Amino acid sequence: MKAPQAAASQVRREPLTAASLGEALRQAVLAQDFGATPDSQDGGRPVRHFPSLDLAVVAFPDHGAPVAANVLFSREHPAGLIADIAEGYGPVRNIRFLADQRDGDGHSIAWRPDSDWSAMDWVPLAGGEEVARVVAPYPASLLKLMLLVGVGRLVDQGRAGWWQPLSYGGRERVVADWASDMVTWSSNEATSALVTLMHAAGAIRREGGPGDGSELRNELHALFAALGLTTLRLANTTAEGGWGNGSGSGVGQIQMTAWDTVRLLWWLDPLAPRAPWLRPGAPRLSPESRNHAMQALQDQALHEVLSSGALGGVPGWVPGLPARLPGRWLQPDGSLRAGEVSLPGDLRRFAAGGEVWFAHKTGNTENYASDAGIVRGILPRRRHYLIAVLTSLGSRYAPDPRCPTTWRIPALGAAIDARMAAWLEA
Repeated sequence: MKAPQAAASQVRREPLTAASLGEALRQAVLAQDFGATPDSQDGGRPVRHFPSLDLAVVAFPDHGAPVAANVLFSREHPAGLIADIAEGYGPVRNIRFLADQRDGDGHSIAWRPDSDWSAMDWVPLAGGEEVARVVAPYPASLLKLMLLVGVGRLVDQGRAGWWQPLSYGGRERVVADWASDMVTWSSNEATSALVTLMHAAGAIRREGGPGDGSELRNELHALFAALGLTTLRLANTTAEGGWGNGSGSGVGQIQMTAWDTVRLLWWLDPLAPRAPWLRPGAPRLSPESRNHAMQALQDQALHEVLSSGALGGVPGWVPGLPARLPGRWLQPDGSLRAGEVSLPGDLRRFAAGGEVWFAHKTGNTENYASDAGIVRGILPRRRHYLIAVLTSLGSRYAPDPRCPTTWRIPALGAAIDARMAAWLEA
C-alpha cells in the first residue's frame, strides 16, 4: 500500500477539468494496489479478483462550473473505466450496471473467492446493452442515506413529524432521535423503526412473505425517478421493519451507484450550486427537513472508511481524508462511544484538528464498505466537494477486528483530498 501524496504543484499546473479529475481518480485508485489486498476468506492471500470500486467526485470551484467525474473498477476492469456523464451532469452513459445478487439461502455470492461471474444470471439495473458492464456492489449501511431522505419527504408532506413519537422494539422515541441514531452510529434498530414508519404512512406497500413478496407501491423510488437518480433503490422492505436479506430485501434489492449518490448529496447540500440536470418543479426538502438530515450527517461518529479519525487508537492506523471528528462522541479519556460503538485511544486530537468538515454516511458488512458525503474546508481552507465510494472491500479485508475495511480505503481518501485541496485552494 502506497502512502498518499499531495503532489500539489503538479496538480496546480494541470487545470481542473472533467478529464483531469477522472484520470486523477483513476490513478489514485491504482496507486493503492487494491489487487494485493489480503483476503481472510482465502487464507490471507491477495484477493483473487480485483475488487469492485465505484468512485465519484463533484468539485465546486470558487469560480466556474462544477467539475465531476466517476471511475469504476472490477475484476473485469482492473485498469478502471472513466464514466461518460451526460450533459448537465445527467446519468452515466457508457456503463451497464448490473444488480448485485444473493443465492436461494440469502447469501451474497458474487464476491466469494471462487465465484464465477460468467455462470451467474445477472439482472440489469441501468444502462444499455452495448456498453461495459459493472456489477454495482451492495451499499451496506449507506442505504440509510436514502431512508433519511424518504423520512424527510414524509414530514414535508404532513404524513409524519420529526417530533412524532414512534414505537419499535418496545421503545418509544421521536422520529428525529431514531433518524439521528440511524445515521450517526448506523443503528440497525433505528433503521427498522423508520422502515415501519414508511410502511405505516403508506409510502411503501408490499404483499406476500420474504420468499414471494412484492411491492405494490414505493414512493421513495418515485422520488428518485423524479430526481433522475434511477440507480437508487430501496426495494422489498417489510411493514415489520425488515430490510435485510432474510426479509427478502437486502443484497440484490437495495442498490446505489456512486454517481447517483453524489447527485443525491448535491440535491441535499444547502451550499451547493443549483443542480443543472433537475427539471423545473423537481421535488425538494423543506429547510427544516434538510437541516435535520444535514445535522445527522455532520454528527457522524464513524470516521473509519474514507476518513479514519475514529480509528486513531487502532494499531497500524493510516490517516484518511482529514476530517474533524465530532467531539460529542468522546469520553473523558478521549476514547469514542456512540450508541453500541466503542473505539479505543485518545482521539481528542482529531476533534480539535482536521482540515475539513465531512458530513457523511458510511456502510460496512463482511463483503462491502462504502462512504459518501459532503466535504467543506474548515476556514481558512475553502475546498468544497462531494465524494462517494462503494466497494466490495468489507470487513473480511480489514487488518483489525475494529476496522470496517482495508487501510487502503482511508489512504485513498487522503490522496483524493490532497488533490482536491491543491485544485480548489490554489
